[in-house]
Amino acid sequence: MFAYDEGLTDLVIDYCRRRLGLDPVPLDFGGATKASLEGVLEGMIRPGGRPPEEVLEVFADELATAVISCDSPRFLSFIPAAPTKASLLFDMVVSCSSLQGTSWLEAAGAVAAENQALDVLAQLAGLPEGAGGCFVSGGSIANLSALVVARDTSPWARSASPARPRVAVGAESHSSVARALSIIGATPLVVPSLDHRLTGAALGRALEAEDDTSDVVAVVATAGTTNAGIVDDLAGVAQVAREHRLWFHVDAAYGGAALFAPSVRPLFAGVEEADSLVIDPHKWLFAPFDCAGLLYRHPELAKSVHAQMAAYLEIIHDVDRPDMWNPSDYAIHLTRRARGLALWFSLAVNGTDAYRRAVESVLETTRAAARVVERAPHVELVREPDLSILLIRRPGWGPAEYHAWSTRLLEEQTAFVTPTLWEDVPVARLAFLHPHTTPGMVQEIVDSMA
Repeated sequence: MFAYDEGLTDLVIDYCRRRLGLDPVPLDFGGATKASLEGVLEGMIRPGGRPPEEVLEVFADELATAVISCDSPRFLSFIPAAPTKASLLFDMVVSCSSLQGTSWLEAAGAVAAENQALDVLAQLAGLPEGAGGCFVSGGSIANLSALVVARDTSPWARSASPARPRVAVGAESHSSVARALSIIGATPLVVPSLDHRLTGAALGRALEAEDDTSDVVAVVATAGTTNAGIVDDLAGVAQVAREHRLWFHVDAAYGGAALFAPSVRPLFAGVEEADSLVIDPHKWLFAPFDCAGLLYRHPELAKSVHAQMAAYLEIIHDVDRPDMWNPSDYAIHLTRRARGLALWFSLAVNGTDAYRRAVESVLETTRAAARVVERAPHVELVREPDLSILLIRRPGWGPAEYHAWSTRLLEEQTAFVTPTLWEDVPVARLAFLHPHTTPGMVQEIVDSMA
């Protein structure tokens, strides 16, 4: 099992070469069912093994085609992904080199490169010198990790209060924030929004309406809501957070990539005040899954909370080497893959100007798509987009019509578009992320709603 096999290597590399060369990437997903896939997989794993050609054929022809390709320019549901070719190739290097990134002692080279990529994100956000963190698997773990630090470094934590801590959140905050609060034993203080946006004024009123706010430890603002791409009033929220000594966490998992784009950079005023910030490169910064950047204004606070101590770990916490940076100290994890290296390689190869152009091109496509919708007599634009998510209403349609339409689009390989709810009414939601998505594709989608 551990001997180098040139034939197996060529087999896998040839498949990767074909996959990387697909242009455009098809949506795939041929309507596979649980029963059909069980039939394909039956007996595949057996005591004596199988020829690799046979196994790869099953994967390529049956399994891979039963997955919707999120890197297709026609994948417009949820939050898509469009990894650069450089990042995909280097992710192969990370895997075949068995690189990990748990501690400086074990992986100094990998950690140093990851930290350089994190510095790019920190500088984009305007965080101060010394800000830092690590890459985690996704926004959910990033939000959870940051809110643990917010809780455990707050005045509430030092007061031994019997009350549960509270965290102020907007009504549009990501579902992972609610899950994180439940996990850490905190209660949400839901702040009424203004046009689906959390504002500093609303946060101030909500706090003033409370008899006692000593148990409120943090506020979470969103820079690019998942449902509609709305950026909260970060500057206003930051000011109120400072006045009330609240930890200011910014969930920019999706929208933070737009910090690269001058055309929308003013929307993010105030992000530089964040105590913690999450940006997921595997979303709009064209990195492979799973790659989420978690940054702290004062990483030493995170280290005081997350560093794991055990006899066998003492060696990685060398007090005589303060320059040793252990990614395991900054989130809820210990062992971790060097998931930020693919982003680092792509940034170094392509340059930050290429990223700026790519993000701006997606924003331009989104604005052009909004004009396509406005010109069509049978659909309505729900709201002008802040970033790259478009909501479209088809008057007269209910959930059944949207579902049937979405299914038909995928079956015809026109696009993968799923409906959502906006103010309790079903609408179509298009999430633009791939720079190769065109207004012409949007025109096809809009025409299909006639």
